[in-house]
Amino acid sequence: SSHEHKLNFKKSKEVCLTYIQDAMLQKQWKRAAEFLTFYIESLEKDFSTEYMGPSEMIWRIGTEILCHHSHSSMKEFNSFIEQMKTLGVKRYLKVCLEHAFHLLCNGLIDEAYQNLSLAESWRFGEQTAIQDKEMKLIQAYRGLLDYYSWSKQKTILLEHGQDGFEDLSVEQEMHSCFRKAAVNLREIIKIPGVWDLFVKCYVDLLEFYGDHNEARQVLNEYAYNSKFPANPNAHVYLYRFLKRHGESKKSLISALKILHDIVPSHELMIDFNTMLQKSKKRKKRRLGLEVIFAALDYAGWKENVKAWSCLARQVKQIVISEKHLDWIKQEWNSRRDWWPAFHFSRYLAKRNWQDNESLSCEKALVAGILLGKDCKYFKYVSHQGCKARVKRFRILKKFVNKYNPAYLSISG
Repeated sequence: SSHEHKLNFKKSKEVCLTYIQDAMLQKQWKRAAEFLTFYIESLEKDFSTEYMGPSEMIWRIGTEILCHHSHSSMKEFNSFIEQMKTLGVKRYLKVCLEHAFHLLCNGLIDEAYQNLSLAESWRFGEQTAIQDKEMKLIQAYRGLLDYYSWSKQKTILLEHGQDGFEDLSVEQEMHSCFRKAAVNLREIIKIPGVWDLFVKCYVDLLEFYGDHNEARQVLNEYAYNSKFPANPNAHVYLYRFLKRHGESKKSLISALKILHDIVPSHELMIDFNTMLQKSKKRKKRRLGLEVIFAALDYAGWKENVKAWSCLARQVKQIVISEKHLDWIKQEWNSRRDWWPAFHFSRYLAKRNWQDNESLSCEKALVAGILLGKDCKYFKYVSHQGCKARVKRFRILKKFVNKYNPAYLSISG
């Protein structure tokens, strides 16, 4: 019956798609291409196909196969993409954007720029308004390529400038690229979203021409506008900008405080801790201890000598002054159940001693204060250090033994 025929036809298409997926997962690109050919042929015979965007599946799958197939050429890829552009008006701009990406990945920058320029001039009735965001992306990536051209011209100009040579044509071309890039980059970063690369390039343009106020405004908006998604990079860019321009410690700390709240394991937490430790305000020094403890909760920091040095220095200061032992106690209470195995096992003591003597020394000091002089990590490292007649390990051992009452207070 006609109904049974349709069911069987639908089932065979689904099986064919499964075979394509299986071949792609196993990186059998030739086999995947053969099944895709069968799938396309079956669609041509299927008069009952409901509008479900089969062209999008063909576009996605075909692009992936052509990107990896050993016998695929740029000519074939371009031909395939041009056909995909004609299959669906609703995804025309998306296909153009992916085409540009592929050209860029193959070093064809001029061709990618031309492709984006053609896409930017595309108009199709109401679809033009509906795809406004896609059009802004097209313009933004064209702006990115204008920035790339500007950067190249800038390099040429600076190199010639060192020789006392001034090329007006290069300078004019550079300013032309700047104007085009700035217009398009400025537009895309107004839309709430994650625009890291575009923001960085736009700020670079503004800084080069001395428009620091505009650059600061852009970065502040990107970091603090509640309409934008939480983005740690936004605060990193703002912090680095402020640091480059010699802004106050208060401004730097403010930027890093939000970064700490979002990503406590970020590499800039070393800078944050250092600034907080130098502060005269007790509240900030307390935060500094919290910051470095939080960073060392993450596996990526386990062998970071700077981090352990920061913690060792602050813990040592607190123990010697006999003030604020409660700060250490508060941080240690939530970690006493898992930090000993995570950081201070005998196995880690042996490995750290073999790999990095400085790391083992800093960690041994912290271990001795937090876990006492009988801690496995401290005992092993201090013994090896004294055995090797390294002076700082003798000093370390004396210090921990002298301030062992501090451990009793922290653990109590």
